[in-house]
Amino acid sequence: MKLPAVSGRKIIKALTKIGFEVVGRKGSHVRLKKKNDRTLIVVVPDHPELAKGTLKSILRQANLSVEELLELLK
Repeated sequence: MKLPAVSGRKIIKALTKIGFEVVGRKGSHVRLKKKNDRTLIVVVPDHPELAKGTLKSILRQANLSVEELLELLK
């Protein structure tokens, strides 16, 4: 499935829907954290449009598929 062109803000909003919370910010990079059986930490650049490789890395860090992301962005 094709990755959408999406901003950092939209990704942050989508991740907070599934339990991530913002725990820090350094420059334009926002750090989010989610605790369940193990702690997940995701760093999202607050840019107008994320590069495809960056988006893939965020999905991997957050344990999300492209389909799950698209569902959260609705």
